[in-house]
Amino acid sequence: MKPLDPRLLRYASASRSFLVIGAVLGLVQTAAMIGFAWCIAVVVTRAIAGYRMPELLSVLAVGIGCVAVRALAQWGTELAGARAAAAAKTQLRGQVMSAITQHPRILSGRSSAEITTLTTHGLDALDPYFGKFLPQLLLTMIATPLLIVVTWFHDPVSAITEVLTLPVIPVFMILIGLVTTRVQRRQLDSLTGLANAFLELIEGLSTLKIFGRANRQRERLQHITDDYRQDTLKVLRVSFLSGFALELFASLSVALVAVQIGIRLIDDEMPLLVGLFALILAPEVFAPLRQVGAQFHNASEGVAAAQQVFALLEAGAQDQIDTRAVAAAAGAGDASGLQLRNVHFAYREHTVLRDFSASFNRGEITALSGESGAGKSTLFGYIMGQIDGEGERLLDGQPLAARDAASKIAWMGQRAGLLQGTVRENLALGETVASDDELREALRLADLDWLSLEQELGVGGSGLSGGQAQRLSLARTIARARARNCAVVLCDEPTSALDTEREQTVIRALRALAGEGRIVAVISHRRAVINAADRVLTLQTLAVEERA
Repeated sequence: MKPLDPRLLRYASASRSFLVIGAVLGLVQTAAMIGFAWCIAVVVTRAIAGYRMPELLSVLAVGIGCVAVRALAQWGTELAGARAAAAAKTQLRGQVMSAITQHPRILSGRSSAEITTLTTHGLDALDPYFGKFLPQLLLTMIATPLLIVVTWFHDPVSAITEVLTLPVIPVFMILIGLVTTRVQRRQLDSLTGLANAFLELIEGLSTLKIFGRANRQRERLQHITDDYRQDTLKVLRVSFLSGFALELFASLSVALVAVQIGIRLIDDEMPLLVGLFALILAPEVFAPLRQVGAQFHNASEGVAAAQQVFALLEAGAQDQIDTRAVAAAAGAGDASGLQLRNVHFAYREHTVLRDFSASFNRGEITALSGESGAGKSTLFGYIMGQIDGEGERLLDGQPLAARDAASKIAWMGQRAGLLQGTVRENLALGETVASDDELREALRLADLDWLSLEQELGVGGSGLSGGQAQRLSLARTIARARARNCAVVLCDEPTSALDTEREQTVIRALRALAGEGRIVAVISHRRAVINAADRVLTLQTLAVEERA
């Protein structure tokens, strides 16, 4: 696990500004440390030399000022870290939602509970990463080298001692970090498993109650909870042990510096001012590195979650590249129309569609027929982006994302779905683009030109017969297709409530839409509709036949 993953800068731009702010404030803190150490050394040596208190007040004032500046810089760093964490979490969550919407295939093998846990509790753990770990990491990169350089100019022996003992701490940090990464990942996996188990229990609770098996799930949930508790205790145990080890080695390093300074002061080989200055700076040299190790454990959960988010986003980026490659390959030939490739959808243990591929051409009516349960409505749901199945959905050679499908598809369902209100309101459904003339033309195609746009309908379209309500639903689909220039028109059993004469009216309307260059697909069991189609796809359970 990298202390600072470059992908964080790419996916969360808020972290870039924080690094700049943190570096500046770290430099201010370092300067305040040096000033305070010098002031303390001067005050002590002058007090020993016999200076009176009024003569020391100016130096003490400067020292107090350094303490205040350092405190303000630390407060500013924590504030900037908190804001950066909030912005970074928002950006990462937004990108995850966008990736899932545009590339639903990346969810293959991942449950909704896993994604929810990752984007909520997981990313919330970035707060200590930005608020504690990154500031200490920046301070270590800035303060430690500068303090060693300052010490070198005043006491090279102490600086050499610090340089020789300093690498011991990073070596143990790496060793401890490897263990921490493993136990932290195990803890996050346990939490995800607990969330999955709880979600499955809630979803199947009614079934379990019916069969009297609800109580048996208590033991399973208790077992998973115990696993998560044990993994959490392992993380805490590693954190305490590593904290003790880092403190021990840092204390021993400072002690080595203090011992050699004390020996040289006794031998009168260095001035007291220099010795005190180097001795006061010695703990500050090791403190940032020691704090990085301590804060590493607090931040490791957030870093582990962020890495899983990065993997999810990279999978989405790769899927986009693959989709573009497929679209480019399709664009080399005749890519006009709607193409479905390797569509797969399963509900629980029942596979509805498996590796289904088909083409729907512009200017043609394609009829889908087959026995109930063969997947006709499921296929329409996938085309409209309402079902997250696996596969590729291309419109004129370009990927058709689920979020864009609504604006490119006009849909007529099995039920009319009429509302209480005027005919105009039922036709438009909030669509302000269609004019009254376009609405009347849609009514004419549906053989409902005798209806007034101002006629009031009751709840559920009461006032019309079942066949009239179905044709009004068709007129609404026609109006939407023309107002939004939808490329695809989908109709599910559009003539189920109509007689033979009215059925021909619907067929003529569908032919008119196809004649405008649209892709028209219709689910129907009626022989007249199937015979009028240009192409027929007959779906059977996991089998498809096509005939022209």
